[in-house]
Amino acid sequence: MRMDWLPVSAALLLTGALALCLGGFLLPQSDSSAESLRIVQEQGGQWMAAAVVLFIASICLSLGLPAVMTLFQRRGWTVGVIAAVVLEVGFIGTAGFAMLMGFFRALVNTQTIKSQGLDDVATDAGLAIFLYAWIAGLYVGELLLAIALLRAATVPRWVPIALIAHALTFPISGLLPEYLSKATVLLLVLGFAGVAIHATSPQNRQRLS
Repeated sequence: MRMDWLPVSAALLLTGALALCLGGFLLPQSDSSAESLRIVQEQGGQWMAAAVVLFIASICLSLGLPAVMTLFQRRGWTVGVIAAVVLEVGFIGTAGFAMLMGFFRALVNTQTIKSQGLDDVATDAGLAIFLYAWIAGLYVGELLLAIALLRAATVPRWVPIALIAHALTFPISGLLPEYLSKATVLLLVLGFAGVAIHATSPQNRQRLS
């Protein structure tokens, strides 16, 4: 069975994780609506760069999921499939968030939205549901993937442990300094790097052939 696509998918998975990390570092943080407007007005280039990088990350991560699935044959297959579906929701949500960033910048540049209007948008129920579904897709999917990898035992334990550690930092991320909160995404990169490396390993390719 030819697996010529496997290295490409694994490379895209790692590229997507790195892009997600870069997008997180580029994305400016704000504590109020007025500050958000100021950031978009004064740092519009950085804002749009983060949006583009996050959009690229969502595409690469989606195309990298087939490489992840090669690590599950019997043990962990069901949980692995569920994890892939939930993660895909998170990846699609990342693309949607990136497009919202671009739309928001356009509204600010045309002075269509003000601080008060932004407060109204922030409390919109539809937007809140989208954001919660996006975040849940990423973190819950990551936890499910780690559980599936532990059950499958096709990668070293440090790979799922890194993914679990990243997911567990979410509840306390708001209490951490900004630089440290953003740095936690490196755990995700580490876990996905381990997945990509072992998906393309000779042992895994031989098992699939």
